[in-house]
Amino acid sequence: MLKIALLSPKGPLYRHRGGIFRKSLRYSPLTLPTLAALIPNDVEHELQLYDEGIEDIPQDLAADIVGITVITGTAVRSYELAKKLRQRGICVVLGGPHVTLVPDDAQPHADAIVVGYAEDTWPELLRDFQAGALKPRYVQSPGLSLAGRPRARRDLIKGGRYARTQVFEATRGCVHRCDFCVVPSAWGRKPYQKPVGEVVDEIRATRARRAIFVDLNLVADRDYAAELFEALIPLRLTWGGLATSILARDEDLLDLCAKSGCKGLLIGFESISHAGLKDIHKGFNTPQDYAEWIQRFHAHGIAINGTFVFGIDEDGPGVFEETAEFVIDTGIDLPRFAILTPFPGTVLFDRLDREGRITTRNWELYDGQHVVFEPARMSADALQQGTLKVWRHVYSYRSIAQRMRRTPIAKSLYLGANMGYRFYANRLDRFYTCDWRLMTTPVPIGKRKRA
Repeated sequence: MLKIALLSPKGPLYRHRGGIFRKSLRYSPLTLPTLAALIPNDVEHELQLYDEGIEDIPQDLAADIVGITVITGTAVRSYELAKKLRQRGICVVLGGPHVTLVPDDAQPHADAIVVGYAEDTWPELLRDFQAGALKPRYVQSPGLSLAGRPRARRDLIKGGRYARTQVFEATRGCVHRCDFCVVPSAWGRKPYQKPVGEVVDEIRATRARRAIFVDLNLVADRDYAAELFEALIPLRLTWGGLATSILARDEDLLDLCAKSGCKGLLIGFESISHAGLKDIHKGFNTPQDYAEWIQRFHAHGIAINGTFVFGIDEDGPGVFEETAEFVIDTGIDLPRFAILTPFPGTVLFDRLDREGRITTRNWELYDGQHVVFEPARMSADALQQGTLKVWRHVYSYRSIAQRMRRTPIAKSLYLGANMGYRFYANRLDRFYTCDWRLMTTPVPIGKRKRA
C-alpha cells in the first residue's frame, strides 16, 4: 500500500506557534483536499494531509511519496522540507504557483515537479511512481477541462482550525494581463470553468449557508457569471468572492450578483493613478470612477475589500497619504495594502531584472510586505515605511469610525473585521519575518507604532 503525504508549508501570516493569528482566520484551502480527491481509485494508498499554518509536520513523517504545494513566499521552507525528506529516502514532488512560474528553480529540490494544474498530471505521476517509472517533470495537459472532476475531499479538512465558511471554486484563471499578477504568466489568459450545475450540486451537498468563492475573477466571462448568479438565487446563500471593477459598470450583472446572495467582494483597485495603472497593464481601472463604483456596490448591499499596491513606477512619496485619504473618504469597508512584488516568472520581474532593479532573490521576502526591488521615485526604505504608515493610518480608531458611516453591512460585522485588521496592521513589523530560521538577507520593516 502506497503511503502518500500532502504538505502545505507555513508562511509569515498564518504560522502555527508563531504567526499573527493563533487560529488560522483564513478559509480552509482547497489545494490539498483537491489533490487528495485526484488520487486514482486503482492506487491503493494511505493518506496524510498537513497544513503547516495550523499544525506541525511530524519530523518522523512516514511516507513513500510526499507532494508539497509551493508559493514563492514559502519556496525556501518547501525546499528545506524537501531536502530533509529526500535525505530519508522519501520521494518528493513539488507543484503549485512558484513551481509553475519558475520550474528550473524548483527542479533541483525534488524528484519530480508538476507544472501547471494537476488534474491530469497528478494521477499520471502516482501511477508512474507505483510502476517505478517516475519522470522528472509533468506538465499540464493542453486540453485541460474542469468538468466532471471529483469534488475536493472536504472530509479531510481539520475542523475547528479554520474560519467556518465553506470554500468553493467555480472558475480558474483570468482574462487580463496585469504585469505583476502570476496568473497570466503561470497559466495563460484562458479561463477554466466548472459546469454551473456541478458547482451548485457541490454547494447543496455541503449544505452550506455561507460561502467564499476563491475564483480569481468570478466575472471574467459575463455569460458564465450571469448563469452562476441565477443558479445561486434558489440556494439562499450568503457569499463573498473576488471580482474586478468591471462588474460595477454592468448594472444588470451587479443586480443579479446581489440577488444571488453576494455580500462582499475583493476588488483590486491597485492604484489611484491612471498612469500607474496603465504602466502595469490594468488600464481598465479608472480611478476617477472609483468613488461612484464603491457607492454602487454599497447600494446593492455589497461590502468592498479594496486592495492597493505601492511601488508602481509612477508612485512618489505622496502616494501613501493620498491613498489613505481616498480610502477613508470613499468608505472602503476593508482596505488592504501591499508592496508591489515582482514574483519570479512574471512580466514585472523580467522587466525589473533587465533593468538591474531586483535587489534580492531570497524568496522568503516575496510576501507583499518587503521591498525586493529598487523603486523608481522613492527609496526602498520610503516605500517600506510608507506602506506601514498607511496600514496604521487607515486602521486607526478614528479612520475605522469614519469609514463605518458608509458600510452596507452590519456594524458588528464591520467592527469585528476592522478590529482584526487593526490588530494585524499594528503587528506587521513583528510578524512579516520568517521565524523558522535566521534570514540570510534580513530586511527590517521598522519599529512598531500603534495608531
